[in-house]
Amino acid sequence: MLAAMTPTPETAKPAIAPMQAPRVTAAASAPVTSPTRIKIDHINAFYGQKQALFDVNLEVPDNAVTAFIGASGCGKSTLLRCLNRMNDTIPGARVEGQIRMDGTDINSAEIDPVQVRTRIGMVFQKPNPFPMSIYDNIAYGPRAHKLVSNKAEMDELVEKSLRRAALWDEVKDRLGKSGLGLSGGQQQRLVIARALAVSPAVILMDEPCSALDPVATAHIEALIDELRKHTCIVIVTHSMAQAARVSQITAFFHMGKLIEAGNTDQIFMAPKLDQTQDYITGRFG
Repeated sequence: MLAAMTPTPETAKPAIAPMQAPRVTAAASAPVTSPTRIKIDHINAFYGQKQALFDVNLEVPDNAVTAFIGASGCGKSTLLRCLNRMNDTIPGARVEGQIRMDGTDINSAEIDPVQVRTRIGMVFQKPNPFPMSIYDNIAYGPRAHKLVSNKAEMDELVEKSLRRAALWDEVKDRLGKSGLGLSGGQQQRLVIARALAVSPAVILMDEPCSALDPVATAHIEALIDELRKHTCIVIVTHSMAQAARVSQITAFFHMGKLIEAGNTDQIFMAPKLDQTQDYITGRFG
């Protein structure tokens, strides 16, 4: 069962230099040797009578960042929402095929969608902290799922989550203040810390930097690079430069179909298909 899966270790404390500018690192060109965390088999997605995804097959490795790229409306966000059953909340939406996480079909009737969303966290395009204190934003999930038994454990978990999100030093003296009072970049890191607090095996990110300035984007990208050492991350981005900077695997979508997927350096430097080459070089989009 999904709930019985062993949580991913949480030992790293990201160290992010202030005012760091986004840059391409060697991480994207390193070969991915991690085992598969999510296996997507013959996924078709529909919104009413409209088909949004067509027979998508993809393996998502652990301890790596997989980037979904493609023009608006190509299906990349739809697939991302399939990975934690967010499409279940949309009237008329349905998904056919299998999505297996650690061998378990997340769409099985025996699997509780709430369990799925606990193990597969989600960070949205616009930062969405709860209208409560910074502390309570982090504590909300662990309280709901009864993951801690006393305040001392909760205090430790809150600090650990904020440290992993590289936010602790900036907010440790105002944990009782509203999370809505933080800057946009800080709010997004707070949301990531909130997701980390329930020990997810996977973190999904839907355009997490599109509403942020370059400095805040650099912080989030550095955080993603640190987190992927211990977590499976899937990111949707319209920025091919961002995909090149942060991902190890890139999947290119067009009109609901997965056109090509592979190591990021191969997709950007030597794509196998002309259609991928045309998108990468800006001939269509």
